[in-house]
Amino acid sequence: MNAMVRFAFIAACALNLAGCDAINSLFHPAPDIKFAPAGKDYREKPDLARVEHEYPIAVADLQKLTRHNLKNYSQEELDQIYARLTAGPIPDGPFSGDLIFPKGDEGDRRLAEIVGGLPGFALELILHPVQLQLERLLWKGKVFYRNERLLRNRIEDLALLKAVIEGDPATIQKITVKGKDQWLLFPARLYCGQSLLDSRRESIIIDYFFTDELPGYRQRPDYLAGRNGLKVRDEIRMVRPGLYLGRAYVGRVFLVNFFLHSDEIADRDGPGFQKTGAVKEDCWPGTQTRTAAAGK
Repeated sequence: MNAMVRFAFIAACALNLAGCDAINSLFHPAPDIKFAPAGKDYREKPDLARVEHEYPIAVADLQKLTRHNLKNYSQEELDQIYARLTAGPIPDGPFSGDLIFPKGDEGDRRLAEIVGGLPGFALELILHPVQLQLERLLWKGKVFYRNERLLRNRIEDLALLKAVIEGDPATIQKITVKGKDQWLLFPARLYCGQSLLDSRRESIIIDYFFTDELPGYRQRPDYLAGRNGLKVRDEIRMVRPGLYLGRAYVGRVFLVNFFLHSDEIADRDGPGFQKTGAVKEDCWPGTQTRTAAAGK
């Protein structure tokens, strides 16, 4: 049972090994995006509407943001980037994913501290840091079913999860991505909704609360993400076509940043976005006009 909890919890939260690589900034330098001054205390945080008004991000700079150099920013900087984005179109199809542990943040310690508030989980996570990292390698991204407003998570290797899966693993839906079979677990609802960080405009919400009512649900291990488990809720906004910045919550408590990317969509829609800065908005963009203009 303990092993099941450890494995399923990590998969449910869509976690994988990202780490803070000291040489990442050398090979993937971050663009010189401006940020509002901010202190560590909540009362010293800037107003997000003012951040967007005084420090707009140009489309040219959004084009420079990548899944690699996003890891070079602090949590405050990631928050300010996220607040200056809009939701963009609800994705469709497979997206690869990874965690973003902010600059200066010890990722595993942060996860253990947050999850430590949940009875029965803290000891397992703290006492097994190596196994925690191995378990996080299981998650490879998400598959969006835009028309059905559903999502499933991509798990690449069932070997470590075999003992915790209910029923015959051969019956689990699969997808092949870049020649590799991946299993689809942890279904979630997909809709537009209020961001827990920035309520000025909507984000794309990935909601696991009613996962037990969705097609493809199996009691183990899917229940751990839902209303009878950790109540996982993700939200994402588009950086540029094919790249989304996300925030994962457990019981409405912020857990970790992540990104999702699709090279196919980037190649298809990226050139048009780079020229005009225009993007289809499926969610409410708010009353404050986004000021990221092409060529700015």
